[in-house]
Amino acid sequence: VTVSPLVNTTYTLIGTNALGCSATKTVAVIINPSPTITVSASTPSICAGSSAVLTASGAVTYSWNPGGLSGTSVTVTPIVTTTYTVTGTNLTGCTGQKTITIIVVPIPTITANASPVAICPGSSSTLTATGATSYTWNPGGLSGTPVTVTPTITTTYTLIGSSGGCSTNTTVIVTVNPTPTLTATASPTAICPGGSSTLSATGGVSYTWNPGGLSGSPVTVSPVVNTIYTLIGTDAIGCSAIKIEVQ
Repeated sequence: VTVSPLVNTTYTLIGTNALGCSATKTVAVIINPSPTITVSASTPSICAGSSAVLTASGAVTYSWNPGGLSGTSVTVTPIVTTTYTVTGTNLTGCTGQKTITIIVVPIPTITANASPVAICPGSSSTLTATGATSYTWNPGGLSGTPVTVTPTITTTYTLIGSSGGCSTNTTVIVTVNPTPTLTATASPTAICPGGSSTLSATGGVSYTWNPGGLSGSPVTVSPVVNTIYTLIGTDAIGCSAIKIEVQ
């Protein structure tokens, strides 16, 4: 006969032979307890690509699934949220089970943009970001989106974007174009009343002379008194500089 007692049980056997005589015998079935397993994780959630350490207690040997890992503590790197089952076995061969779930938080996919991507010295660019819930820009330690930057030299900005405790980074470059180096000359530098002088410029692609609002190079001027002419020169990428020529 097969028995499945729930507690320690003594069974009494009564046996009778062909002549009708009987005898008794007893046998005890001892119920060994199943282990009570406890399980913990170094962190209940991880960022994608990170790991967690699972630890069990209450038994002697342990088997973890999925993964077929063994040992009291195991390191797991799930790619999606996963429930792990640990089976613990005690010295009497009895087993118990416990489960634990590790939540996998995806890494945000972020983008960073600069507008404009190239500026002249003293000008600013606006940096914007998408794909996360919080943003930090370096250098500068600026937070949020958009942010305004005024670099003095060409600068690579690193964006750190975070969502759900997980972060990633990307970069964007703001190019600082050089200011044009202008020269301005007057020929002649001194004139008689009613005379003229020719003003010439180099270093840019377009020029404006003030006073007078004259454009180009060369230009002819006929001032009636000593005059300071200011040259504004702009290069091919739109950056400007100022040069003063005394007449």
